[in-house]
Amino acid sequence: MQNPYSEIFRAPGARGFAAAGFMARLPIAMAPIGIVAMLSQTRGEYWVAGAVSATFALANAFLAPQISRLVDRLGQTRVVVPTTIISVLAFAALIASANQDWPVWTLFASALLAAAMPSMPAMVRARWTEIFRGRPEMNTAFAFESAADELVYIAGASLSVGLSAALFPEAGVAVSTLFLALGSTAFILQRSTEPQVRPVDHGSSGSAIRLGPVQIITFAMIFIGATFATTEVSTVAITKELGQPGTASLVIGVYALGSFVLGIIIGALNLKAPLQRQLAIAVALVALGTLLPLTASTVPALALTVFISGVAISPTFITAFGLIERHVPEAMLTEGITWVTTGIGIGMALGSFAAGAVVDAFGAQNGFWVSVTSGAIALITVLLGQRSLATHECELEGCEAAIPAE
Repeated sequence: MQNPYSEIFRAPGARGFAAAGFMARLPIAMAPIGIVAMLSQTRGEYWVAGAVSATFALANAFLAPQISRLVDRLGQTRVVVPTTIISVLAFAALIASANQDWPVWTLFASALLAAAMPSMPAMVRARWTEIFRGRPEMNTAFAFESAADELVYIAGASLSVGLSAALFPEAGVAVSTLFLALGSTAFILQRSTEPQVRPVDHGSSGSAIRLGPVQIITFAMIFIGATFATTEVSTVAITKELGQPGTASLVIGVYALGSFVLGIIIGALNLKAPLQRQLAIAVALVALGTLLPLTASTVPALALTVFISGVAISPTFITAFGLIERHVPEAMLTEGITWVTTGIGIGMALGSFAAGAVVDAFGAQNGFWVSVTSGAIALITVLLGQRSLATHECELEGCEAAIPAE
């Protein structure tokens, strides 16, 4: 039996844009925590550090779909180049503001401009779709990208904090900015795999978020993202309560590892069940898994239950992106994918906030109830949306979905 992952990388240019895309998306994980690490050391005030980081994350969540919509209209090169330049210069200004003790408003202004960073996961998936549209290999490619996303979050955050602690406060953000500049440049230079710009017609002239399936999937992913973030926050709190705070990173790594492993396996299989049913099963497993950490009273038990609860995260992302590809017109694919990643990011931000508040008020273990609630809402959303998410033959052949024109 041939390795399906070796098969997808035989496509001309695939290795190059996948590697460049991986480097260019590291800032997704490195920048927010790097900003906190940098400003907490240089300013000595955690509220400023957290507020600036949140400003960047939320502004990027708002801007990314708009930037991706321009990408669909104008092409990757014409949009990614200027937005990356703006983001890189803004990160440089943010580093200078922290290092030179400039006024606080310069930190927020720089963070807002840095949020112009384009959604590289969407750009990479758009290239895979251009190569494998309507073929089984696309599921494998999306599985690989979901696994890459997991590695980004595992390695990126740890690398950013480690650099700031070991070298100097600005090191994490500086290296993150370097990755953004070099990765984006290498990605854009590979013009042969850049998706062609599809003409805008009456069926694809509005925003992708106006499509029912995109709304359903994005809303569900907000709560899936919340379960992800809640588990991280609650794990930190519980390990501290148990007197072993140093084990938090290990437990969180195990959580992501479970998702990574099953995602790789799913990508190697050619599952025949309808994608909307696969999504419902994956989200149901996520929802059921959120109950397990409530039973953990030791670090080993926490690691085991967190590992099991995380295995369905990556399959959920794989099927969600697969459904987006089938329901969104080709002329707005990048924007459609970006809405899903934006939903995940918003969910992570809200989940962290909610879990922190619950932990402060009711104790570390009870933080996991935020995951339970979020998982249940995500499952109900997907189950109620099964009919809208059902893919029809014409969609599989690339027919245009209907969307109201603006």
